Amino acid sequence: MNNDHSPASWRTVLAGLQMLFVAFGALVLMPLITGLNPSVALFTAGVGTLLFQLITKRSIPVFLASSFVFIAPIGFSVEQWGIAATMGALFCAGLVYVVLAALVAWRGPGFLHRIMPPVVTGPIIMVIGLSLAPLAVNMAMGKTGDASAELFPYVDAMLVSMPALITTLLVATLAKGVFRLVPILAGVAVGYSIAFFMGMVNLEAANASPWLAVPDFIAPEFNIAAILFMLPVAIAPAIEHVGDVLAISNVTGKNYIEKPGLHRTLAGDGVATSAAALFGGPPNTTYSEVTGAVMLTKAFNPVIMIFAACFAIALAFVAKFGSLLQTIPTPVMGGILILLFGSIASVGLNILVKGQVDMSLQRNLVIVSTTLVFGIGGMVLGQQGFSLQGISLCGLVAIILNLILPRGDESESLNAEKEIVESMTKGGD
Repeated sequence: MNNDHSPASWRTVLAGLQMLFVAFGALVLMPLITGLNPSVALFTAGVGTLLFQLITKRSIPVFLASSFVFIAPIGFSVEQWGIAATMGALFCAGLVYVVLAALVAWRGPGFLHRIMPPVVTGPIIMVIGLSLAPLAVNMAMGKTGDASAELFPYVDAMLVSMPALITTLLVATLAKGVFRLVPILAGVAVGYSIAFFMGMVNLEAANASPWLAVPDFIAPEFNIAAILFMLPVAIAPAIEHVGDVLAISNVTGKNYIEKPGLHRTLAGDGVATSAAALFGGPPNTTYSEVTGAVMLTKAFNPVIMIFAACFAIALAFVAKFGSLLQTIPTPVMGGILILLFGSIASVGLNILVKGQVDMSLQRNLVIVSTTLVFGIGGMVLGQQGFSLQGISLCGLVAIILNLILPRGDESESLNAEKEIVESMTKGGD
């Protein structure tokens, strides 16, 4: 089935629908958490995927959709400057990818690793997951994300959130075949069903919604404070992008770092994120769930992802479906997010382990510990006019510490660094 450029058939069309099904749970969950419109997210995921395929010359079987890395920054930015200004900031964050793509084209793919090795990226990604932990727990207990109000009684919320969590983790670990790739959908289905029978689902808005309508697009506005806050956030997902490209390279047996080139994939991801912001959608990223589905089904034809994108765009105009998604009770999402946010933190820990970062060395200990405490503790640098905090602050602090602290014994990470740089330049296994 490794016929990358075979003509489209009904099997290709169905495979595209299946890929959207695999990505769907995470795709719509992110905008629901941040208060964005899930129909717009569907539209921008489709548009972003099409742009990525265009820039990478339709050579990589990946699907792009809502990035969870931006949840906390989007929440803070919306609260401070509003949705339109947040979209303007996200548009500029997408351009960071394009700048990195130009640097990679100039200096080579090993450039990113030298600036942001595992000792930098590991703790940044851990902060992303751990800083969101209170949000998930509060939602699971029936409160708003910041615990400022109770939306559902505690007992009712727990009777919904815990089955949703248990279902998600059981499907992720015990299910077979393609079903193992849709744990979020399974968790939502079980949690929503229980919530419905408990009278926790309000369908008034969904019943009143028309069947077809243009999604509620939001034009961006450009606020310098919001932009400066959001720009450093792009660092972590840009590095994560490299890992995603290596993963799909391993699955298909092709060296995408070399052809079409990491500079093209980074540029495609960035343009997709900026394009999403133009319509009021969340930032885009390559989906590991879809990579897993590609590995399982051996569906290596990039045309499949084009059909998945077209299905996403079409579904965005089914207004009643989008309204129905917004009826999902908070405890359902909270239960699933406990596992999801924990998984993000685990990815960061895994980066440290795979990078063989020796925590007995004071230099590494200083970088990781400072980054973690700044991020999880909520450190803020600056005044009300402009301040750095969260992922933005952590990213800059980790990079600066890595650049200025003396390295002492360089030998501790040379082997790991050589392995990663070689895998980026030669494709690796």
